[in-house]
Amino acid sequence: MTAQPDEPADLALRIRALSKRFGAKQVLSGIDLDIRRGEFVALLGPSGTGKTTLLRILAGLELPDEGTVLAAPRRTTVYQEPRLVQARRVLANVTLGLPAARGRAARDALAEVGLEGYERHWPATLSGGEAQRVALARALVRDPELLLLDEPFAALDALTRLQMQELVAELCERHRPAVVLVTHDVEEAVRLADRVVVLREGGFAVDRPIDLPHPRDRDDPAFAEHRRLFLAHLGVAVSR
Repeated sequence: MTAQPDEPADLALRIRALSKRFGAKQVLSGIDLDIRRGEFVALLGPSGTGKTTLLRILAGLELPDEGTVLAAPRRTTVYQEPRLVQARRVLANVTLGLPAARGRAARDALAEVGLEGYERHWPATLSGGEAQRVALARALVRDPELLLLDEPFAALDALTRLQMQELVAELCERHRPAVVLVTHDVEEAVRLADRVVVLREGGFAVDRPIDLPHPRDRDDPAFAEHRRLFLAHLGVAVSR
């Protein structure tokens, strides 16, 4: 996207009055959202509130019924499932759809996610965490200005999930794309995001900055207060 005179030069995403319905069900209604490059936004909400629908619209896989979406042209998505092509080795999965000249960049991306030397491995030989690292490398090699993460850690065990959260935080700090993370995990959102947005009943119930230094400690009272507030907006009462 090209910034207009009244827009910040580093704007990666601008949504205005976005609405989407499926039949008689209004899923999204009048959504407005700006995200700058380098900004990490987590999107929370109960199941069925339109989080994934919004992400699909941002990825260009769905069209809104109303409103506008202006997004940076280089967009990539990492899903809950790695979506690797089983008949291709790891390096070929990372470079899928790219010219052969990107081979060096793909190897560098694999090294960044801790998979140096895995270029000729088959997807079936990888653990869940390793496969998701390949998916991250495939996103990074495209040098995204807007990185869309659709619950990318949900299928991982607890320890691997924490490791992947740390890796994503490091990679986003290094590459500085705008990031939209869809998650059901409130602690994950508070741990990673610069802002957390809660989607309820088709609109944003809250859009709150997380002004805590990284790395964040879940035992920090300020962390706990953010967690309590977001859970309350999700309809979960938590004692202080």
